[in-house]
Amino acid sequence: MHLISFSAMGWESWDVDQQPLIRDQMPVLIDDDLILEDAPGMPRPTVLVNQWLRELPLNGSPAVRTWQNSASCLRDWLTFLQARGIRPLGDRTELRAALSMYAEYRLGGELKERWDPTTWNLNMGILSGFYTWARDEGVAASVPFSYRVGRRMADGVLVEVERNLAKLRTPRPHTTIKYLERDFAELFVRGLAGLGPDGEPDPLYRSREGARNAAMGGLVLSSGLRRQEFTHLTIYELPPLPSRPRKLPVLFPLSHAITKGQKARTSWISYEALADVHQYIELDRAASAEGYRWRPPSKLGVPLIVEKPDWEGAFLNGERRSWRKLRPAERLRLVTPEGGSALVGLQSSGKPFVDWATVFRRTSARVRERFEPRFPMVAPHRLRHSMAMATLEWLVTGYYQRAAALAASTGDDAAMALYLTRNDPMLILRDLLGHQSVLSTELYIARLDVTRIYRDVYKDTTGAPDPGATAEAAAEFDDEETD
Repeated sequence: MHLISFSAMGWESWDVDQQPLIRDQMPVLIDDDLILEDAPGMPRPTVLVNQWLRELPLNGSPAVRTWQNSASCLRDWLTFLQARGIRPLGDRTELRAALSMYAEYRLGGELKERWDPTTWNLNMGILSGFYTWARDEGVAASVPFSYRVGRRMADGVLVEVERNLAKLRTPRPHTTIKYLERDFAELFVRGLAGLGPDGEPDPLYRSREGARNAAMGGLVLSSGLRRQEFTHLTIYELPPLPSRPRKLPVLFPLSHAITKGQKARTSWISYEALADVHQYIELDRAASAEGYRWRPPSKLGVPLIVEKPDWEGAFLNGERRSWRKLRPAERLRLVTPEGGSALVGLQSSGKPFVDWATVFRRTSARVRERFEPRFPMVAPHRLRHSMAMATLEWLVTGYYQRAAALAASTGDDAAMALYLTRNDPMLILRDLLGHQSVLSTELYIARLDVTRIYRDVYKDTTGAPDPGATAEAAAEFDDEETD
């Protein structure tokens, strides 16, 4: 069985009357014999799977990676059934027996075929979605899964939810996702700048892009942007720097064309981090672009020549366009009126820079080797986790609320002050991270170790604990080993 990614390029030469109604990059399953029907009007399971895949963008799954994961899951399942002579849309009892064998195969079989519980649960969710669709479409008599109905709170409302019993229960992964606490975050930004922990230049630092790297690292730590979002950010979309320093963060709108799931959102960024990025653009970036004319490689497509740019958009090859509609590949083709790339990050040669994962990894290795052996390897998304934790800490401890109260009393940014003082910390974090529901934010935060934040707040508000209370709490664990 073959899994390909569809492209309509050159469809005019195909033996079809019109362009197929299939989105580019949509995965497609094809049987080895290239046959679509076993008999007239009897499509093969792969044809039905492809129909389900094509409907994913209409059913809340706009991301290409989700399509690919779903296609890979169905391909593996169909291959497993085919090898055992089982019809994928046949008898429910037979399919349930096959699921039991599949669990043994994936959870206790050969090492190269084995999945961890998280991967198994992800695949069971995909299979459940496909079989539910197949039943609703009338191509399957039933769903080979069993469910248990439960209840949980979602946005303050008690709702009924179904739990697929084929999924495995796993321990709460409180600390499986790491983040940088404040001291490590500062150490990382200094490392990006080529500085040591004391702020002095590191004599072994060889890069000439310290200002660029530190400015971008600070931007992500403050705003929580994903890699695609900050990598393809243009200089025209950066929020303007307020006329004077301020404690309140600055709103940071993000285009739907570069966000995950194509959901536009507004994050924020601190005045200090924003000032560092503006300084980089005005000084180091300008020096990198000076005297260099950027022309994107022909494989990217025709250059998009920028004229009369402003914060909303510009004329691109003579037509007015909004930055919000430009996808990452199109942003790489932008050529500014000065003849350079429009992306914030530039190489010393003036070319756009996109390999931030390597920069962060090398900086982490250098910091660990030179200054702090406990320092973790930092990937771009770890900085987003770090922003979430730092923001939650400041919201819980009242830092932003106090800043908002001061701003309200001086008449400075009344809208932001009202937002911060009237909304729950989780609601604010939900908006900044771009989650659809506060429940998503709560589940996300549950995978981070937030106990330190609330423990510190408790200590600050209650002072030294009462000795009697401490002893009573400790006594609760006396029999822990014998339970």
